[in-house]
Amino acid sequence: MPETQIPVTVLTGYLGAGKTTLLNRILSENHGKRYAVVVNEFGEIGIDNDLIVESDEEVFEMNNGCVCCTVRGDLIRVVEGLMKRPGGFDGILLETTGLADPAPVAQTFFMDDDVRARSRLDAVVTVADARHLPARLADAPEAEDQIGFADVVILNKTDLVSPDELAAVRARIRAINPQATIHETERCALPLDRILDRGAFDLDRILSLDPDFLEGHDHHDHDHHDHDHHHDHDHDHHGHHHDNAVTSVSLRAGDLAPDAFFPWINRITQEFGPDILRLKGILALAGDDARYVIQGVHMIVEGDHQRAWKPGETRESRLVFIGRNLDAEMLRAGFEACRA
Repeated sequence: MPETQIPVTVLTGYLGAGKTTLLNRILSENHGKRYAVVVNEFGEIGIDNDLIVESDEEVFEMNNGCVCCTVRGDLIRVVEGLMKRPGGFDGILLETTGLADPAPVAQTFFMDDDVRARSRLDAVVTVADARHLPARLADAPEAEDQIGFADVVILNKTDLVSPDELAAVRARIRAINPQATIHETERCALPLDRILDRGAFDLDRILSLDPDFLEGHDHHDHDHHDHDHHHDHDHDHHGHHHDNAVTSVSLRAGDLAPDAFFPWINRITQEFGPDILRLKGILALAGDDARYVIQGVHMIVEGDHQRAWKPGETRESRLVFIGRNLDAEMLRAGFEACRA
C-alpha cells in the first residue's frame, strides 16, 4: 500500500445519534493529526467560530489543523480538491447525513481511478443511538442498512438505557451484522484510533486487526442453521421482524475450486448485488498456498492474496454475506458446489 493514499472513513448514522458530537471532537480536540471532515450541511455541525482560523468559500480551517468542508454538488470533486491542498491529511471523514445508503460513497472509492490513486476506503463507521435504534430499525429500512454496512458500530448514549435494553439492542445489531466491531459509548467518547485508520477494507489488515472477524465463534455459526432463528430473536420485539430484514449468512467449506468459485461469486453479486450490503471472506483455493481475501459492497467485489497459510493452520474457506432477502439455502448450495 503506497503511503500516499489518504484513508477515507465513511461516517453514517441517524440524525441525533451523536455524529455531530464525534465530528466536533475531531475538529476541535488537540489530537495532533490533520483530518478533513466533509459534511452535507455546515448548519448541522454548528462549528464554534472561535475554533475557525480561516475560511474560504467551502473550506473552514480549524485551529487544531483540521479542515471542514461541505459537499456542494459532486463528492468526488470535493475529495479531489482536498487531496490537492498543501500539507495533505492524515485522514478524510465523509459524513453521510441524509444519505440513507453509504454504498454510492463507498463505491466511488473503488471506481474513480484518480481518487483511488490518492485515497483508500478505510472503514464504514455507523453511529447508533442505544435508546432509539430499536424504533428506527422498526420503522426505517435505512437504519438497518446502516448497521449492515458498518465495519464499526458506535453504540452511543448507553447512559440513557438500562443494562437489559443495552443487551437487547446489542443482540439486534449482532443479528444484522455479526462482523462489525461494536463500541459502547456516552457522548461518543472513545479514542479516535478506534474509528480512524482501521484498515477495514485493507485486505492485508482485515484479519490481523480484528480477531473477531470470521473467527467462527459459536454465536455466529448457530445463527444460520435454522430458518426461524431471526424470528425467535424478535418475538419479544413486538413483531419487528419483517421478511426483507437485513440478516447475515455465514458459509464455510474446505478448499474451493477457483474456476468454480469466481464465476459463482460474480454471478451472485451481479444478480443480487442491490440486496447484498457487504460480503467478506477468507478463502482456501485449491492448489494455492496463500490465503485469498475477498470483500464487497453491493456489486463491487475485490479480492487479493493476503499471506501464506501458516503451518498447522486449518485451510478453511469462510464467506459472510450481509444483506436483504438473502436466500441462505441457495447461497449455501452454490458455495458447496464450488468445493474443490
